[in-house]
Amino acid sequence: MHLLLKLQLCDLVPAQNLFLSLQNDCILSQFRSNNSSKWVKVPLSVEPAQPVRDPLYQETPKPTFSKTMESTPKKDIPNFKELLHEENLYLITEEGDQGRLPVLILSMKESSGKRRPAIVFLHSTNKCKEWLRPLLEAYASRDYIAVAIDSRYHGERASSLTTYRDALVSSWKKGNTMPFIFDTVWDLIKLADYLTRREDVDPSRIGITGESLGGMHAWFTAAADTRYAVVVPIIGVQGFRWAVEHDKWQARVDSIKAVFEEARVDLGKSTIDKEVVEKVWDRIAPGLSSRFDSPYTIPAIAPRPLLILNGKEDPRCPVDGLELPESRTRKAYKDSNCLHNFEVVAEPGIGHQMTPLMVKRASDWFDKFLKL
Repeated sequence: MHLLLKLQLCDLVPAQNLFLSLQNDCILSQFRSNNSSKWVKVPLSVEPAQPVRDPLYQETPKPTFSKTMESTPKKDIPNFKELLHEENLYLITEEGDQGRLPVLILSMKESSGKRRPAIVFLHSTNKCKEWLRPLLEAYASRDYIAVAIDSRYHGERASSLTTYRDALVSSWKKGNTMPFIFDTVWDLIKLADYLTRREDVDPSRIGITGESLGGMHAWFTAAADTRYAVVVPIIGVQGFRWAVEHDKWQARVDSIKAVFEEARVDLGKSTIDKEVVEKVWDRIAPGLSSRFDSPYTIPAIAPRPLLILNGKEDPRCPVDGLELPESRTRKAYKDSNCLHNFEVVAEPGIGHQMTPLMVKRASDWFDKFLKL
């Protein structure tokens, strides 16, 4: 199925097709092998859920409005709210408390009856799936199946303002969970299992996008699972090894500083330094700054349509750190006769923030490649 999808996207010679297919299979195999001891596999099952009336945000003050998300292109439909269909459910992705994946799905009740494209939206650090509702409604109005989840230790999977922070520290201490990225990637692989079985979803037209932490989740999930056919990570793609080697890791570290402070103390250091950063990444996300880093996993998304959106002044995702992954990825798309399927846009004057222009570019990209 994955090879067929690639053939639909690009006109590749057989040898290139085989190489790209093997490359994805290799990354997925490494990823699953690297993490198999962490996950107790269970049959995928679905449980009903109720709408969340008071979502938990692990930040203060609680966010209330996003002008950027409200700017998402939306079809003007009379009585839109009455025609909107909302589903709340849980997917059981593994044993344990965090193996219960909360899912929110919005779509239009009145549709052609044909299978529709689906897009998975992923929130940033300390937020939740409900935060993404303006995006979900806008895409649903344009006849997408719009899907959002709570990532590990967020939203319904959190119980306090420090749940995610505590999980990161526990990962450093015990090494038995991967809350930063890889455990949520596993959930998204299982989500693809579910979406491809739905009668209203076209399994060949599933997109994925996210902001910041959600952008990282989108990137790594697409590298591991080719069922995600169109990919738009927003302010998430970076070079972890490059940042360590060029002393540009501070802003990323500051975004989840508690775990690095804990590691600093445990390692007997007076300050957080390069060694602390490397050891934390190797512990909480093995391979993040080596075999799963962007120079290896971003090219693996080829030949599927990939749009990387960053801010040119973003200290968490320095643009200089993207030179190697971008050049390798561009070569992969060129070798596949698919250069038009790959773009990198670093918005001038923008730091670590998602902008209306990014939202518009992402919307256009999905329409270009997912709408028949």
